[in-house]
Amino acid sequence: MAKESTRPLNLALQGGGAHGAFTWGVLDALLADERFTFEGISGTSAGAMNAVCLAYGLLHGGRLGARQVLNEFWTSVAREAPFNTQARGPNMAPALKMMLPWTAHLSPEQLNPLDLNPLRDILDRLINFPALQRHAQPQLFIAATQANSGKLRIFQTAELTLDALLASACLPTLHRSILIDGEPYWDGGYSANPAIFPLVHDCHCADILLVLLTPLRYQATPLSAVDIRQRLNELAFNATFLREMRMFAHLRDEAGRPWLPDWLMARWPIAPLEQRLRTIRFHAITADTVLGPLPAESKLAVNLPFFENLRDQGRAHARQWLDESAAAIGQRPTLDIGALFY
Repeated sequence: MAKESTRPLNLALQGGGAHGAFTWGVLDALLADERFTFEGISGTSAGAMNAVCLAYGLLHGGRLGARQVLNEFWTSVAREAPFNTQARGPNMAPALKMMLPWTAHLSPEQLNPLDLNPLRDILDRLINFPALQRHAQPQLFIAATQANSGKLRIFQTAELTLDALLASACLPTLHRSILIDGEPYWDGGYSANPAIFPLVHDCHCADILLVLLTPLRYQATPLSAVDIRQRLNELAFNATFLREMRMFAHLRDEAGRPWLPDWLMARWPIAPLEQRLRTIRFHAITADTVLGPLPAESKLAVNLPFFENLRDQGRAHARQWLDESAAAIGQRPTLDIGALFY
């Protein structure tokens, strides 16, 4: 049971491959702080992995259990990933770098005919999905993209399976499509990174903390062919998130603008959605200064020293946010979405 002094908080966790280890550190600091409980968590790709590890750990071991499951997940990914013994720092392993250009010419079925997937094995070992499905808190909203329509699908806690979680992180050039009920799914980042609307529509808590791995603004324009392609991918993965946040900024402004005379507004009932939009408070922990200078390939850099460095940076950023903004939770927003997303 949560302490009386704790306050509810919703989390929105972006994807970003190996950069998701930064979010690991953020969550570790939030769990250690103990001032907040989590009502809803929306996650995509690596953000989805962090969300599920957090929820499952809370279910079976409380805050300490959640910290342990997150640690075990990222440690296992580093230990069991192919080519991990060759990986150093933010750079891909040389063998993986040599293989990557072939993804432009060969399908995942041709590159990996045995469909080996260490991530599937790790998650299958760590997470009891039937037990997680029966647990109502925190609510999970995991994004995946229907490959044949581009539609967003949100897998909620009661329907969350191993395949649904893998679908959220399925890059189609590297992994086979994930089939769920006969429908192929790809990475959720193509349609939401992450989805914010479930935290507004399906949760009661008014405070939403965004943990952002993609910079909101870049300091330099890419010049090399590799960097240009990477920037295009990042812009594509961030476009849906930016559109959704702009929509919320616009709707919030409209909800706060009276369209009837004051004497009539006093008697006119405010619609539930309009009232909800008026009360939503956004907050953010960003990783621009940490992840922005890293090479484009760093999202595929899989090794424990790199993960631990990002974790430590995430912890430091979260502790700074807690020092500066924790008192605002339940009181006021600390992120001006109108200034950032219009």
